[in-house]
Amino acid sequence: MDHPHRRLNPLTNEYILVSPHRIKRPWLGQTEPLQSINLPKYDPDCYLCPGNRRSNGEQNPSYNHTFTFENDFAAVLPPPLPSPPPPPHPFLTCQPIHGACDVVVFHPRHDLTLSDLPLHDIESVIDEWTRIYQMRGAEQGIKYVQIFENKGAMMGCSNPHPHAQIWSLSVVPTIAAVELESLIKYSLSHTRWRPCLLCEYAHVELKLQTRVVVLNQSWVAVVPWWATWPFELIVLPYRRHIPCLSDLDVAEKAALADIIARVSRCFDNLFSCSFPYSMGVHQQPIPAQNSTIDVAHIHLHFDPPLLRSATVRKFLVGFELMAEAQRDLTPEEAAVRLRSCSEGLPNVT
Repeated sequence: MDHPHRRLNPLTNEYILVSPHRIKRPWLGQTEPLQSINLPKYDPDCYLCPGNRRSNGEQNPSYNHTFTFENDFAAVLPPPLPSPPPPPHPFLTCQPIHGACDVVVFHPRHDLTLSDLPLHDIESVIDEWTRIYQMRGAEQGIKYVQIFENKGAMMGCSNPHPHAQIWSLSVVPTIAAVELESLIKYSLSHTRWRPCLLCEYAHVELKLQTRVVVLNQSWVAVVPWWATWPFELIVLPYRRHIPCLSDLDVAEKAALADIIARVSRCFDNLFSCSFPYSMGVHQQPIPAQNSTIDVAHIHLHFDPPLLRSATVRKFLVGFELMAEAQRDLTPEEAAVRLRSCSEGLPNVT
């Protein structure tokens, strides 16, 4: 479609305005400096490198694979915490929250990203994500575990050493709660087709092929119909319904490592740069939930900000802050451009 139209995101029940005719408009806006990729294998000033001291004075071990520690500047803290004061007005209420924040370092090398790592090292990362998800999810009072990675200074990452974060919370946060509500509602109302919204969505995308970017024996990466970011991807299993990381078998875990590597390389090769993004794993809030949450279907969101080149990014401003999300480049065109990228090792500049 070349004319303006709106698309519905069934996970959030929100619309996005798509304006394909605007993609040719000239760009005179802000450009970003290229991020240096000439990183050393080891940085003596890095808080995440093996053997170095972190900001709190603790010394990292001389680790060989993944390394996990509790965040020195955690956004949420373990209980007990003081109760909030009585609200002066119903509009001014606050809710107590507790939990923990973990940092998962992918690899001892300071200069590598997921697109550079061998598959067995990415599988080790997935193993560690799963271990922390299971450990934190079993703690008393924890109702949700969020795994995410911010890659690149453009995405607010304060340290280039490859790592992810895992926040465990005593509440289900807003975006995850909305997704789960949509999945439950779909499951209860759609008995004619697959009872899982994302199982059905994967089936539709595989049939049409227009937005599929990467496919392997268990997982598919697509630019979703409702994508907000220019080269946004959703990665999900399509052969069976899988609620969470704990439910992956050996072959599915290996296939997840494969598709993460291939997606990362497509991103890096698109603009010949170390491609920034925020990635998050959405799944069952915690392991061993009751059956009403079995509707959760594990999937990964990749939300990268680059728009036209390595130096031009998309900002959510103006209409998008005041009305609804908007994009010019269609998801179909974005998928074509990503598919055209080599999945080999990136040649970044």
